[in-house]
Amino acid sequence: MPAYSTVRVGKKYSPSFKVYVTQDGKIVSPFHDIPLYMSGNREIVSVVNEIPRFENGKFEINKEEAFNPIKQDIKKGWPRFVKNVFPMKGYLWNYGALPQTWENPHEVDRHTGARGDNDPLDVIEIGRKRKEVGEVYQAKVLGSIALVDEGECDWKVVVIDVNDEKAKEINDIEDVRKVYEGLLEQTIFWFKNYKVPDGKPKNNFALDGKYMDKKFTVGIIKSAYENWCGMINSKSDTNICKENSTLMDKVDSPAIIQEDLSDEEVPECVHQFEFIK
Repeated sequence: MPAYSTVRVGKKYSPSFKVYVTQDGKIVSPFHDIPLYMSGNREIVSVVNEIPRFENGKFEINKEEAFNPIKQDIKKGWPRFVKNVFPMKGYLWNYGALPQTWENPHEVDRHTGARGDNDPLDVIEIGRKRKEVGEVYQAKVLGSIALVDEGECDWKVVVIDVNDEKAKEINDIEDVRKVYEGLLEQTIFWFKNYKVPDGKPKNNFALDGKYMDKKFTVGIIKSAYENWCGMINSKSDTNICKENSTLMDKVDSPAIIQEDLSDEEVPECVHQFEFIK
């Protein structure tokens, strides 16, 4: 796999904070430039980490900005933080996205009956190492679950870093139950309830809330990759910035200077538990 690095701009936990992904010293788009597949094995995929495990800040690939830096989601003018759903702290896993995938908002997912959420496929990585914002790595596909978030289809793909010490033991979703007992159940509880402290209803799941296996999930990823291929080659107007360094219609990457600034203070909710009935 090519060597990817990051350039950090602005104070973490502030609206100005951005993390750009670089390759050979040049800014690349984590949405468009990083190949989803680095080999012919469709069970191994590239992952861009957005949120480190136990982090509360909601960081995500920005679809609208040039070269799609990772930024903190802004809610009512303020950086967004997820609450701690007892007994869990922040996100349970390394949370990220599959590059070169797209959940099409103009099509109804045939498995869930809901339209896509207009984002890359989401990833939850269950390995033991805590990833950094913008870290790029290779992972084994294990399975998935179909969250329906505010009426939109929002697949969550379960993976493990190919270099993780447990990777050889975990090859499909049922292996996760054996090696990390209780993790899949807690994952469902978290996704169902994480928005409740903000006054929103509980989320639902399609397919009776069942985890789908690796074979099924490889097909979901393939479809999302095909959706992205159609989108990146389309001339239709979308809110997605397609500027990239490696594909057709590529442009020169900007010169971004690393800023090593102290983090902004986080709100008190980051240090508190929310109890869900």
